[in-house]
Amino acid sequence: MRRGSRRADALRSDLLAAVPRALRDKVERDHWETDAAFRHRRRVVGGVSVLGAGLLGTSLSTEPGSKAFYGMTLGVAGTYTAGAFVSGPLHLGWEKGEQHRLRRPLLTPVAMGVGAFGLFYGAALVARRIPVLNRALTDILAYADQGSAPLVTLTTFANGAAEEVFFRGALYAAVGTNQPVVKSTAVYALATTATRNPALVLASAVMGALFGLQRRATGGIQAPMLTHLTWSGLMLRFMPPLFRTKGHPEVRQGMPPQS
Repeated sequence: MRRGSRRADALRSDLLAAVPRALRDKVERDHWETDAAFRHRRRVVGGVSVLGAGLLGTSLSTEPGSKAFYGMTLGVAGTYTAGAFVSGPLHLGWEKGEQHRLRRPLLTPVAMGVGAFGLFYGAALVARRIPVLNRALTDILAYADQGSAPLVTLTTFANGAAEEVFFRGALYAAVGTNQPVVKSTAVYALATTATRNPALVLASAVMGALFGLQRRATGGIQAPMLTHLTWSGLMLRFMPPLFRTKGHPEVRQGMPPQS
């Protein structure tokens, strides 16, 4: 048992050493709240989690580029945002700068968003060769590739920000201090299963873990939100052409389809 325990400890140490310092080192903070406030947060988060997942699934069953799609997706963002603020206090978070001075996270999370996009872009090149993932990505990216470009951008950023306010803000605080990254990521991925799209569920698990580690390290939502918005913006700009099929109408801006 001792030998197995030592090996496990060594493995954990090696894994932690491989994690970037910005995700590993926790900034000291005091987010203590009363038992009554904690119970209130949990009740609100539980109800909003179910409602938000239902609305998300419904939004992606509507026609791409339709008024119903924009209305439902903005409804999802509004639900998550309102639920987060009703649940209790939220925190922006801090990171350590030069001479260990605390500052609001800015450049580091943006750089992480760019890096995450690079990894996903490379993975997408592989996913195009896997029929089930190619079909899932083609289906979901049709929502980004059709309709009004300004509205698509608005709903993308609105939902990205709302997810961070809720899942890394309210829900992260509601799951307690025991494995909050694992628990919040699991709920995030579970909520995404309402879309019935395996590519979205996989992406939510991977990115949810990254966002959760940022929340754990900084103690707030600013870092994961900036990473999420950076990643989403790049995905929206560069990913659809990879999965645009021949003969698929390019509604946006009246452009012909690209292969």
